Amino acid sequence: MRRGAIMAGLAVALAVGGLVLWQARPAAQGPLVLGGNVDIRELNLAFRTGGRIASLAVEEGDRLAPGDEIARLDAAPQRAALAQAQGALDAATAAETLLKEGARAEEIAQLAAQVAGTEAALRNAEATYARQKALKTTSVSLQQALDSAEAALGQAQAAHEAAVQAHLAAVTGARPAEIAQAVAQRQAAAAARDAAQIQLDDAVLTTPEAGTVLTRAVEPGAMVAAGTTVVTLSLDTPIRVRAYVGEPDLGRVAPGTRVLVFTDARPGAPYHGTVGFVSSRAEFTPKQVETQSLRSALVYRLRITVEDGDTALRQGMPVTVRLAAEAG
Repeated sequence: MRRGAIMAGLAVALAVGGLVLWQARPAAQGPLVLGGNVDIRELNLAFRTGGRIASLAVEEGDRLAPGDEIARLDAAPQRAALAQAQGALDAATAAETLLKEGARAEEIAQLAAQVAGTEAALRNAEATYARQKALKTTSVSLQQALDSAEAALGQAQAAHEAAVQAHLAAVTGARPAEIAQAVAQRQAAAAARDAAQIQLDDAVLTTPEAGTVLTRAVEPGAMVAAGTTVVTLSLDTPIRVRAYVGEPDLGRVAPGTRVLVFTDARPGAPYHGTVGFVSSRAEFTPKQVETQSLRSALVYRLRITVEDGDTALRQGMPVTVRLAAEAG
């Protein structure tokens, strides 16, 4: 009888243990449903240089392609600066060319003739001085004549030496250091001309990406400083969705996961997308995500690229995201 009681107690214990294990089993995972919003991507476009706006080519709501003109500045100051820089470059280029080519044969011959002329003048001055010096007298007038002859001799010597050096420089050409200096001056002038050209090009503002004009912040005739926003462009290509997933479901989404994106406007016709980024940092769910169970939970942000988006997907619009593999 005692043995029967023991067996009955053991059976009860096994039954209770099994019940506890069954109740503690992991719940089956249901379809993953995530809340999110169409990502807001805006670009403030501005001139890199200041000036007076001459024209605006867009209105709010206009659809723009890359390279479309948005606005123009009055470019008169930039054109004048470019002309001045081009003139300085032309002068520096000519000076460099003259140094590299050296003197022409005619110029060298002219300098040689100047050397011969100054040499003859020097010989004459030397003879005149020698004659005056040979006259040994205390006469004041003769002493003055000697002083004049000595001064004329000095001037003739200086003129002859200058002519000789000019002829030598023409024959030997410019020194390497002089040519290097001319090259550097020409390069600096070219850089200044390029900077002036950039300033002129910057007088036209174009759009770098496709998008829609959200706001037009200025009007023609207004003076704007560099960096002042002219228009705000909404970038809608590619369309991206920002969604959030809780930690228990983090393993169900990874870069490359195919998803379906639903909107209230077309609940039966979802868009198709791919998870492109999963944040490595947890954060609290933003308030705009209408998922009550995740409102106070730590979640991870997803970035989803929509492949077949259209104009019905507006930036900031709330969406529901489901895994494509679970849609069937």
